[in-house]
Amino acid sequence: MATAPAPLTTSPRAPLLAFVACAGGMLFFGAMDSAMKAVTIDIGVIAALFWRCVIGSVLAGALFWWKGNRRLPRGAALRLHLLRGTVVAGMAVLFFWGLARTPMAETVAITFIAPIIALFLAAVLLKERIGRGAVLASVLGFGGVLVIAAGRLGWLGGEAVDAQGEAGWQGIAAIMASAVLYAWNLILQRQQAQIASPQEIVLVQNVIMGFWIGLAMPFAGAMPGDAAMAAPIGWGLLTLAALLAILSLSLLSWAYARAEAQALVPLEYSMFIWGALFGWLIFNETIGWTTLAGAALIVTGCWQVARRQAG
Repeated sequence: MATAPAPLTTSPRAPLLAFVACAGGMLFFGAMDSAMKAVTIDIGVIAALFWRCVIGSVLAGALFWWKGNRRLPRGAALRLHLLRGTVVAGMAVLFFWGLARTPMAETVAITFIAPIIALFLAAVLLKERIGRGAVLASVLGFGGVLVIAAGRLGWLGGEAVDAQGEAGWQGIAAIMASAVLYAWNLILQRQQAQIASPQEIVLVQNVIMGFWIGLAMPFAGAMPGDAAMAAPIGWGLLTLAALLAILSLSLLSWAYARAEAQALVPLEYSMFIWGALFGWLIFNETIGWTTLAGAALIVTGCWQVARRQAG
């Protein structure tokens, strides 16, 4: 197995470098989402993800080799890689399919419900008891999602349709399903960061995602010779997205190997800022009051989760 990360800290407070690395990882994730949204609108989610994984596997493989790693994972580490790679593949397809149909700020706000879902998953998988605070958090979180959905569907004065002219509920449903898988991913991420290097995690995740998504390519994917893949800007955006994904995943893996999740998870909320900023700059998206109100309710619910974990 590859060289393991540095030993974990025992303090709940993240070291400064881990904090900065996690914040940078979220910024790069926001930029990657923007590039992927543009490509997904042009060629579809399956092709966009598959070719990003192909490019990412080549780049991550070079990084893995350059860092002096020669042995691939095996045993328990390989099983964990396979599980997380499979979860992330499903999560990514649902997320980017929904992102292509929903403004970025709304998409990111809805995904904030993942820490609340993770609490209930921990209760199922780890047999933890769900307290009153968790119930309150779930009510606030799902209330926030309902406010955002109501605004997207025009029930509270928001826009009734998205940029592609389709009803917004399909995108919201896909993002909610993605958030459930992302919550599971949060549990797996910490376990994975403790047993594998960032270079190994990035390479294996790209390969596993590419394998699963590649199975759908004959039915739903755009090939290099197709007209949809002819524009050089599309390949440029795919390469940019692959680079940003590698940078983001490497930084987050490095950070989660050196600081406790409870110290870093609040930085997930910075994604709302990047989602709103990139959505405004690149896609001319605006933020309505329902998005802000819904995000506030979801974040309040997440803080209830954080307080329960810290206590």
